[in-house]
Amino acid sequence: MRHYDCAVIGSGPAGQKAAIQIAKLGKSVCVVEKAKFVGGVMVNTGTIPSKALREAVMHLTGHTKRALFGGNHRVKRDITIADLASVSQNVIRNEWNMIQDAFDRNNVDLIWGAARFEGPNLLVIERESSSEMITADKFILGVGTQPARPDSVPFTKDQVFTSDGMIGLDRIPKTMIVVGGGVVGTEYACIMATLGVRVTLVEGCSQVLGFLDAEIAEALQFHMRKMGVTLRLNEKVDEITLQPSNNGDGPLVGAILQSGKILTAQTLLYAVGRQGVCRKLGLENVGLEFDDRERLQVNENYQTSIEHIYGVGDVVGFPSLASASMEQGRIAACHAFGAEIHTMPELFPYGIFAVPEISMVGKTEQQLTEAGIPYEAGIARYSEVARGQLLGDDIGMLKLLIHQETRKVLGVHCLGTGATELIHIGQAVMALEGTVDYFIHNVFNYPTLAEAYKIAALNGVNKLCHV
Repeated sequence: MRHYDCAVIGSGPAGQKAAIQIAKLGKSVCVVEKAKFVGGVMVNTGTIPSKALREAVMHLTGHTKRALFGGNHRVKRDITIADLASVSQNVIRNEWNMIQDAFDRNNVDLIWGAARFEGPNLLVIERESSSEMITADKFILGVGTQPARPDSVPFTKDQVFTSDGMIGLDRIPKTMIVVGGGVVGTEYACIMATLGVRVTLVEGCSQVLGFLDAEIAEALQFHMRKMGVTLRLNEKVDEITLQPSNNGDGPLVGAILQSGKILTAQTLLYAVGRQGVCRKLGLENVGLEFDDRERLQVNENYQTSIEHIYGVGDVVGFPSLASASMEQGRIAACHAFGAEIHTMPELFPYGIFAVPEISMVGKTEQQLTEAGIPYEAGIARYSEVARGQLLGDDIGMLKLLIHQETRKVLGVHCLGTGATELIHIGQAVMALEGTVDYFIHNVFNYPTLAEAYKIAALNGVNKLCHV
């Protein structure tokens, strides 16, 4: 029976980084993966496929160049699923190779099979035709989640599906209903609308992406509507049905809202919540409990109530982002083996690859107001930046939230081309406890989007000085 200093369950972003960090500390470590491929949801059905799909759509539709070359600019007139899928598969295969190479180089054992606890330090790993047992001193659970599939929803392969089913569509539909205005629902609604699909998004709250700064969310919603997305906010779906069509397009999906409205479309993406998979792990054999969505409760070091077991990634809930999961895995690994670590979870950035893309770090205006912190907002619009015009992006904006007394940067919010890259400049300044004056006195390359920081800083300081 093999024994390890640590066994990591799940090869997604959290598990990968945890295992490699443990190996760097000179400890023996294995990763147990039940799927046929490494990478978890991030590589196989979630982050990478959806972002590859987005990049293919943005390129083939010519969306990013329409402001420069006209609304009819398009790289390919008739776009097929095959056009979109080929990009995704190339990236996925490359990620598989990189992950396995990283495991090999760091002497991380990769064990295929489904893991289940048989005792506090004992795992049984089951395969189709065999099984084995291993022991470990410590365990890190990075098992991830899967899309919620309520019994009341009549899921099918090509009409009513979750985000996992989006990757397997065999055609581009004319119409789609998206239920859920979280990250997954919003991103896919934007991607499909960019393709020309007539999308209706249903969200139970008053705005999509409820954790966003309200002004940024409002701007996103404006542009979604401009792309043709119909937003049904403050609405909930009562019933989803399959019904025949009278127009020759095949069967339709009907969504009956609590308000009495009836929506119909060729397809429906159900993107309301995700469900953990802890029930299959035998956690009752170690005395570890999980909530009704099979998520684990952890402390600031991602340690569960059982001292030698940690939980990282989507299984611990919000923010459920690949970038945050990677850092959670590293933190857990270092804590488990007493290694010194410096991390700033309050400055984890958020990246949403909608159209346009969005990113944020730090506090929102609403959070600062509720906390009674005096602040001023400085705003720059891409239309004021030469690089924005060269890129054909006339809708982007960058917002800095500045403490009125200390002039420290409390939050950065960006919408538009390169937002998820641009955010890291503000993140670095905040991590070093910098003030808005850094942006005013610093010189940025011209023409770049980074200049927006200087414009936003000057705008905010002018307000502070009543200019």
